[in-house]
Amino acid sequence: MFVTQEYTGAKEDGYNLVIKQLKALIEDETDQIANLSNASALLNQFLDRINWVGFYLNRDNTLVLGPFQGLPACVRIDFGKGVCGTAAAERKTIVVPDVHQFPGHIACDPASQSEIVVPMIKDGEVLGVLDIDSPEKNRFDEVDKVKLEEFVNVLIEHL
Repeated sequence: MFVTQEYTGAKEDGYNLVIKQLKALIEDETDQIANLSNASALLNQFLDRINWVGFYLNRDNTLVLGPFQGLPACVRIDFGKGVCGTAAAERKTIVVPDVHQFPGHIACDPASQSEIVVPMIKDGEVLGVLDIDSPEKNRFDEVDKVKLEEFVNVLIEHL
């Protein structure tokens, strides 16, 4: 059974605890949907000041909506389109301080102001992306980038 935890102290320490919890949640589970669902729920509980967290999965170079927490979202995003498609195509994490300044941003939720997208790459293949939106500008920083990449690396070992 999962026990909720108050995340206090340094941001890095909170992420380290969440990564430890992720490992415990997925260590004996091989089902992709189950692991992605628990991962999105875990991040939704941990991260403050966000309005959407979830996954898009690669289906023939189109990102298709996967497990998430938040309002209904865009279902399909082509590689190279929007922040998610760009992160998948470029195979790198993208931090967007102000989504209105990102050319071609796809506004699934008009409340979103900033975004971070981390590609999930295993054995050279883009499996999908982790997408997190915030209703605040400049919500995500370098610590978020590094630790969310670490989170994704743990997760993809079980996908």
